[in-house]
Amino acid sequence: MMTIQNDNTADVQVMIADSPALIEAAQKVRYQVFYDEYGATPNDEMARKRMDFDKYDVMTDHLVVVDRRQSENLGVVGTYRLLRANKLHEGHDFYTADEFDIHRLKESGADLLELGRSCVLPEYRTRPVLQLLWEGIAQYLAEHKIDLMFGCASFNGTDVSKIERELSYLYHYHLASDSLRARALDDLYVDMNILPKNEISHNMKRVFANLPPLIKGYIRLGASIGEGAIIDHNFNTIDVCIILPTHLVTERYLKHYQRKTHGQMPTDSQFARDMRAHENT
Repeated sequence: MMTIQNDNTADVQVMIADSPALIEAAQKVRYQVFYDEYGATPNDEMARKRMDFDKYDVMTDHLVVVDRRQSENLGVVGTYRLLRANKLHEGHDFYTADEFDIHRLKESGADLLELGRSCVLPEYRTRPVLQLLWEGIAQYLAEHKIDLMFGCASFNGTDVSKIERELSYLYHYHLASDSLRARALDDLYVDMNILPKNEISHNMKRVFANLPPLIKGYIRLGASIGEGAIIDHNFNTIDVCIILPTHLVTERYLKHYQRKTHGQMPTDSQFARDMRAHENT
């Protein structure tokens, strides 16, 4: 189990959950956010236990933000689920594969990390807490030499007409390159190319500002978006696929995290070199 480096004097810290009790606390926080706040539909067992859980929880590492001043849920106030390819159980695919065709990602030669189940309690949705989550992820990337991150990111609600500008903006300005482009499964596919580019271009700042904070954060890091969205009625969301090669993380983040971790991000892997060569052609 890797150890996340923290300022030991800080009240709020990030760590990999190292006990069943911490994982259960993270699952309770997920329930509060996804079901109580955002209106997802739990099954009977989830509702009885007030926990969000699925088969992937036993395969993943659970990154948690803990406020040491709080006692409820062992102080867990935020969480991210991290799934490496080599941790998938035999016969299982990534969670994202239930919604998107990700064969190009799996055939890319990259060491993959799926990001999922990201949530933070409302009162902790601040820049310092979100930055703390990303510091934990950055240390995890360095520890496990990850080349490529991906996963589902969501708009709350299921009415596509309410986010047609945002979906069109992502399609026109942040569509993934063909070699890494995941695609919504045919039976779930929702076209993101709703409005022409010239209807978006004059108002890009406002459209970007309306994106969910998580998607904005990914875009700022250099992420691209798969083709097509899907409607997840169970979670009351519209999902897009985020694709983020580690070498695209801005130099500011690389230097910041490497200073803190004394580790090296995998910017010189064969995958990263191949990606740079492709970008320069």
